[in-house]
Amino acid sequence: MCSDISLHNIIDANKLTRLNFLDWYRNIRIVLKKERRWYILENPIPLDPNEDADEEVRNTYQHYIDDDEHVACVMLASMRLELQTQHKNMDAYTMIIHLKKLFDAASRNDKYETSKELFHCKMINGSLMNTHVLKMIGYNEKLG
Repeated sequence: MCSDISLHNIIDANKLTRLNFLDWYRNIRIVLKKERRWYILENPIPLDPNEDADEEVRNTYQHYIDDDEHVACVMLASMRLELQTQHKNMDAYTMIIHLKKLFDAASRNDKYETSKELFHCKMINGSLMNTHVLKMIGYNEKLG
């Protein structure tokens, strides 16, 4: 479990919405890295060991299942209600794959559109330099 409660406060304060997937994902990675459970999101759940598997294999599998349940709960707790409802029956790996499919394309599209606006931004004759600079800073911050 995370020894530093303030890390969980980060994800509590930044619940996943449609617009903040990249920020949310970065925060989830930070928390899970601290908890040494990041590996759960990198691979699907392994196959259930056979009945004749030795105790160490069964214990390793059970440890993975326990960590997966913890990670899934952390992820669900950091989502808005409608996303929780949609993902409540998924394991953590399946959940992150689904979320990436849902939101990565939207994030890339937003970045593309903002970049296009920034690159085509021209100062209008007779306008103030401050207005133009603030507009460009806004685009840069949106991309950041």
